[in-house]
Parts: sequence; structure tokens; C-alpha cells
Amino acid sequence: MTARRILVMAGGTGGHVYPALAVARALQASSCDVVWLGTHRGLESRVVPAAGIDIEWVGVKGLRRKGVFALLIAPLQIGWALLQSLGVILRRRPAAVLGMGGFVSGPGGVAAWLTRRPLVIHEQNAAAGLTNRLLARLARVVLQAFPGSFNASVNAETVGNPVREDIAAIPRPTERYMNRQGPLRLLVLGGSQGALALNRTVPAALALIPAEARPDVRHQCGERTLDIARQAYADAGVEVELLPFIDDMAAVYGWADLVVCRAGALTVAELCAAGLPALFVPYPGAVDDHQTANAGPMTTAGAAAVIQESDLTPELLANMLREWLRSRETLLGRAEHARALATPNALNRITELCLEQAGRPA
Repeated sequence: MTARRILVMAGGTGGHVYPALAVARALQASSCDVVWLGTHRGLESRVVPAAGIDIEWVGVKGLRRKGVFALLIAPLQIGWALLQSLGVILRRRPAAVLGMGGFVSGPGGVAAWLTRRPLVIHEQNAAAGLTNRLLARLARVVLQAFPGSFNASVNAETVGNPVREDIAAIPRPTERYMNRQGPLRLLVLGGSQGALALNRTVPAALALIPAEARPDVRHQCGERTLDIARQAYADAGVEVELLPFIDDMAAVYGWADLVVCRAGALTVAELCAAGLPALFVPYPGAVDDHQTANAGPMTTAGAAAVIQESDLTPELLANMLREWLRSRETLLGRAEHARALATPNALNRITELCLEQAGRPA
């Protein structure tokens, strides 16, 4: 094994990739050599090389909600991905392996166990995914962002989700809210793919609010659905700042008073770190409805409310916006409740445990 080399496994969506990238950078700052295990299909294929991190590739994809043919050939695909993962570990010789979710963690985690490399896994969502539920039996260290993500038989440590340093460094809500004047500020996040339900409903909801009472709006709608969102706002006669994507999330979080968004684990963690209240519209296609579960702690604390997409109408959303945008003083209280849920030590704790495992004999 190569001392202080750690293999980081994460793939697919930003909810897995960006927390893993934060840990990878922290490991590099601790003089670790980091290698990434990912796929050509996921977000990692773009952001990991751009971050200057060496990446190895495996061919694997999700099995849920696939056709009969895909399920029939799945054993062959998984077997091939396992062989590829074994090859990477034997060639790269990491001292420890960290799985941060996504389908790539499955064969990579099994390969780590077969080669007796210490395996650390981290579950970002409130309901553990199938891959991590299986790997929990093989891992030396099991970490979870939310209490109860794994069942009681798993000895999991709750550490929270790591967020980027610039988001963790956003000033506290009291510093942001108290000196603001003018209209309240609404941030709408549709995600990188764009949330059609938000892109269609938010413009119509804002049109139901008198112009003098409307918030200033920045709406991130996704590149693919930009034209749909633009037309929806034109039809509604509402002017907003429409953004296909956002490069500087810390800046827009610092600007906002309230957020309307999905309830992905990373988004929830960032809102808590920033201290921002939210109206969540969980993605209905999320496995095991984990986005509704992710929103639970903020909702219980009074920092958020949940609107299921099946219930989402312009009238309901307009009423919710009127209630939540009543005053900055009210929002400040909700923002402080969100900030109280932040887990600022998550990144350090995950990094520390990886380094501990890398120092142990296999």
C-alpha cells in the first residue's frame, strides 16, 4: 500500500460528488495523495478532473426502475465493474477507501473489502440508499449525516454533511438580515437539470401577489429548461433575474432571505450552514422519498415547510410565500433555527476518520 493515499468513491449527482470533493480537498490539504473512482456518465467526469484530482473509471449505473433487459445483464455489468475496481485498488494501492455514495461505491466498496483495505462510508441522505445499506456490513467506519439513516443494528456515527468552505463562512443571519432594506429576496433553485414544477409554478404564483408586495427574485432554472422558465415569466407578466446556473452559491445564499427548492441532502446542508429558511418541494422520484425525510429536521425546527409536488399549485405557493415573506424579523428567527442545525465540524470529522483508517494496518 501507498502511505497516505486514499481512494475516494462518489458519482452521479452533485449531492454525492460535491461533498466528496470537499473531503478530497481536505485530505489533500493534510498531505494525502487522493485518487477518485468514478464513471464517465456522472458529474464527477467534469468536476473532478477540473479540480486537479486524478480519477480512475469504472463502468456501472443504477439498477432501479430499469427495463427487464437491463436487469438481466446487470450481473455482468456489476461483475465487470468489480473487476475494474479491484484493478484500480491493486494498481493504486490506497491505504484506505472512502465511499460517499452513488452507484460506483458498490463495486468499489466490495473491492476494498476483498483486498482488506479499510473502508469508510458516508450516507448523505436521511434514508440510507441500497448501496450504503449493503456496504455498512463490510465497512470499518459507517458515517451518517442524519440520525437514524441506518437501522439500529448499524453502529453509525452522525457527523452531518460537509459543505464548501465559502458557504460555511457566510456571515450569520443576524449580520445579514438586520441591515437590509427594500423588498424581501427570494431565491428559487431548480438544480442543474431544472425543476419543471418550479419553473412553471413559481411564475404563476408570483403573479398572484400584488406587484408592490412581490419579493426580488433570482431564479436558477437550469440550462435545459431556460426557455420554458423565460416563457412562463413572460406569460405571468413578472420580472425576475433568471439564471441557467449559478457559479457562486455562497454569494446568492448570502443575498437571499428565503429559498424555494428541492430537498437534496447537499442543499439542506448548505441552507443550514448559511442559515436560510426554505420552502421545500421534494423531488417525487427520489428513491424511498428520501428528500421529504431530508427536510424533516428543518421543518421540525420551524426553519422550513414542505409542499409535496402533487399538492403544488400557484394558489398554494402564493399563500405560502405571503405567509413566509411577511417580515424580515420573522424570517430572521427562522434563519437562526436553520443555522442551529448546521454541522460545521462534519468535514473535519470525516477527514480525521479517513486519516485514522489510513494509518492502520489492513
